[in-house]
Amino acid sequence: MCVLQLLRFVNLITIMNTTLSRRSLLGSMLAAGVSPLIIPSKLLGQQAPSKKITIAMIGVGRQAVFTNMPALLGNPDVRIVAVCDVDAWRMEHGKKLVDAAYKNTDCKMFADWCEALAMPGIDAIVNSTSDQWHVPISLAAVNQKLHVCCEKPLTLSLREGRILADAAKKQGVVFRTDTECRSDAYMIRLAELARNGYVGKIKHFDVVVPSGDKPGGDATPTPVPEGLNYDMWVGPSPMHPYCLDRVHPVKAFTRPGWMRCSPTSEGMITNWGTHLLDVAQLANNTERTGPVSVEGTGKYPDPGSGLWDVLIAFKVQFKYVNGVTLNYAMGPSASLRIEGDEGWIQGGWNSKKSMTASDPKLLKTKFTSSDLRLPTRTDKKDFINAIKTGEPVMIDAEIGHRTCSMGQIAHIAIKQGTRLDWDPATEQFTQAEQANALLLRPYRSPWKLQP
Repeated sequence: MCVLQLLRFVNLITIMNTTLSRRSLLGSMLAAGVSPLIIPSKLLGQQAPSKKITIAMIGVGRQAVFTNMPALLGNPDVRIVAVCDVDAWRMEHGKKLVDAAYKNTDCKMFADWCEALAMPGIDAIVNSTSDQWHVPISLAAVNQKLHVCCEKPLTLSLREGRILADAAKKQGVVFRTDTECRSDAYMIRLAELARNGYVGKIKHFDVVVPSGDKPGGDATPTPVPEGLNYDMWVGPSPMHPYCLDRVHPVKAFTRPGWMRCSPTSEGMITNWGTHLLDVAQLANNTERTGPVSVEGTGKYPDPGSGLWDVLIAFKVQFKYVNGVTLNYAMGPSASLRIEGDEGWIQGGWNSKKSMTASDPKLLKTKFTSSDLRLPTRTDKKDFINAIKTGEPVMIDAEIGHRTCSMGQIAHIAIKQGTRLDWDPATEQFTQAEQANALLLRPYRSPWKLQP
């Protein structure tokens, strides 16, 4: 069995059984008569003389190139050792960026993520793929004892999220849900003021996310561009004929069409929502549980308006067991408002000018030594710090899953057109069989997902 054949076999086994370790992979290679590349462990990873964390970048599209890679390439505790993408141009572009930063030619390239995960000596991956690949790749990584930093929204279905969060906890690896909102000083200040009682007992939240999705997209099938493995890009999501607006731009990094296609994304309701809903959950001290009911309305593009089919508007209301309510909607800009029985505070994304309050003095509050203070590391430093020190990340897999699940149950409530009662302990709708059937998306064969 050649190395490529073996690794593709491992690809399927990893997703189906989620139990194959890198040690067992190497054993399988030896049993098959394949000689793996042997590199002394002391020269790689956290045991290396440099003490650098070695990382493979899985997906080197827009988010990786503009946000994730620059932060890691500038971190002296990190070494990016590999890039992986199903688009050859993006993969080669990513290697050039890494090699230019380190002034060498050492960065490895992989067209298949299974090969990247099997690379000897890596400590962690950064998963910057399209949404349908977040769970399969991250799940395989944590079950190989790799640390994972995964883009938001963490999952495409709620059941995926539960499986991934449980696996990350079981394996004891560092898992960070990659959203920058908790690194925003103004967002965290809102949460600290609320958690420390400066607006009294919390009564209500208003979460607003930008209106970024729209009708459109050309669904006309066209030839697959040279260098793109389209079947692997589609992965576990349903197969449709290739067209540019279903995937991503050719040799460019503008906003990709897959973010507006329901087979690969849920749109803004989980995309932007996982930023601000996370801070609301933090302020409400419910980041590891969730609401008990949800109802809402939404608007989809009109039939015949084009390929893109995610929500272009929505209004949702959640209710918590303690009576707190949370309204969630699209609007002109991102904002979070927290109302208590003694006042209110409000803020926007990364903007001091957006901070307002029922009493301006609230915004000048000086916290006491007994007040709860929340960590405010930047997202990538938070990930690396957790690997090096063992400290918890600010947004682990459980928190990321719970936040993403709010957008998902909201979307299901919109589809069902009725108020739904939700049990955050069992993660099931109460007496709502049709709604519960939507908690898991089927995978395209041969991909399978099992606990």
